[in-house]
Amino acid sequence: MTQVNGMWKRLVTACTLLAMPALAWAQSADPHRWQLNMGKGVTASSQHAYDAHMIALWVCIVIGVIVFGAMGYAMFKFRHSKGAVPAQFSHNTTAEIIWTVIPVLILVVMAWPATAKLIAMYDTRDAEMTVKVTGYQWMWKYDYLGEDVSFTSRLDRESDRIRQSGEKPDLAKNPHYLLDVDNQLVLPTNTKIRFVITADDVIHAWWVPALGWKQDAIPGIVNEAWTDIKEPGIYRGQCAELCGKDHGFMPIVVKAVPKAEFEQWLASKKPAPAAEPAPAAPVEPAAPADATTAPAAEAAPTAETPAPTAQG
Repeated sequence: MTQVNGMWKRLVTACTLLAMPALAWAQSADPHRWQLNMGKGVTASSQHAYDAHMIALWVCIVIGVIVFGAMGYAMFKFRHSKGAVPAQFSHNTTAEIIWTVIPVLILVVMAWPATAKLIAMYDTRDAEMTVKVTGYQWMWKYDYLGEDVSFTSRLDRESDRIRQSGEKPDLAKNPHYLLDVDNQLVLPTNTKIRFVITADDVIHAWWVPALGWKQDAIPGIVNEAWTDIKEPGIYRGQCAELCGKDHGFMPIVVKAVPKAEFEQWLASKKPAPAAEPAPAAPVEPAAPADATTAPAAEAAPTAETPAPTAQG
């Protein structure tokens, strides 16, 4: 009975291993345990990278099957036990031309779509909005340029408490341990968004795998990138450059929402407009003096004024 159970376990394990390449086609946006293939992501850039990867992968598989198949056939068909005699030639011009021209053609076929997709990944023109990303030790600052909205994003308090206390994190209670932040970067879907990325102190790297690209944040230099998220959701990443002792505690969380929801969120983050000062009360003009009233200067002469003398 024990042997039968052991055979069943081995059979299930073997079937699982054989099924993994097929399961690798259906990947979620974020990486997960035992992932075999590259994720497709949720942006045009990630799709371009995935397409280039799959083309190269299938070319390598075909080459591998042909080369190792030929080697296996030659070793089996022309083995010494069957009386095979080794070839007596040292050079073959035709064979050398073939195995030089074919790899060059393969490289050209692979390079053409890869170059076109790489150019598209760096084309930040016609963006509908721009987000400035600044790396600090050890947090991120996001500025929505032209919208008067900015905030910092750092490791959430619960993850920070657990890591500093030495407590063992519980996967059920903290499924996103060290991958949560206090302020998420909220972005609209189906919108071309331009990123300008820099740093304030040391070199960082802003990386969210589901978006399909990684960009260095370097002090004194502004790098560009863009994204167009197709599916609403929450996508996580981390700093990908060794930036100091807390490098592993600089998570990135992007929350993609529909455009209408994003507009509401953005309006709620803008500072309230300052109250306008009340208009000053109009000053009434002074009433004109009465023309019939003699001014004080024209009153009767004072005692100091000499009386007129009589004329003889």
